[in-house]
This record gives sequence, C-alpha cells and structure tokens, in this order.
Amino acid sequence: MKKVLLITALFLSFLNGNAQTETKELNDVTPKFVYCEMIGTQKLLSTKVTIFIDFGEEMKTWKDNRVMDEVTGKAQSFNSMVDALNYMGEQGWEFAQAYSVTVGQQNVYHWLLKKKLN
Repeated sequence: MKKVLLITALFLSFLNGNAQTETKELNDVTPKFVYCEMIGTQKLLSTKVTIFIDFGEEMKTWKDNRVMDEVTGKAQSFNSMVDALNYMGEQGWEFAQAYSVTVGQQNVYHWLLKKKLN
C-alpha cells in the first residue's frame, strides 16, 4: 500500500511541476526577420566590387539586380564588401553570415543580411 501511495505522490508531483510552467506562444517571443543575400564580385582589372542583391524573389531574365546609384541610375561600385555592408547597414540591414565560393580564378562573396520587421 505504501508503494502505491509513493508512486501516486511522485506521479502527481511531476504533473504539478509541468502545470506551473508558463506557456507563451512562440510568435510572441521570437522576433521576425526578413533576409537577403548580398553577392559581390570583383570588377575586371579593378579593386572595386559589384554587388547583386537577392531578396528571394523570382529572377527576371532582363532585370538588373545590382545596387543602383539613385542619382545616375547606373550600377554602383563599392571599394570592398565592407563598404557595401556599411551601405546596406544604412538601409537598416544587419550582418548574419558570410561565405565565399571560388569560380574559376575569381572569388564570389556571399553575405547574408537580415532586417527586423516592425
């Protein structure tokens, strides 16, 4: 009889321990982000890089995804990937992760950025 009471008491204590934990919906505590990929390639015979931005949308055949200069409308060149990151930081983007891939004799830099949604 004592064993049954002991097992019942232990079982009830486990149930009570779980009942006291506060449950919140995952959506309430997890910040929401939107992500993009900044792809940088070095210009031919130059130290500057050209930046392509991938927002995860369908790529159009004739659409140019390079970062454009607002004044001239031409593709903007950056001194380095860090210069491009500073530009994107001014737009509200934060650095998330980076990796590079060598294609032929050229390095292609891939930097993942995130922006918190309000």
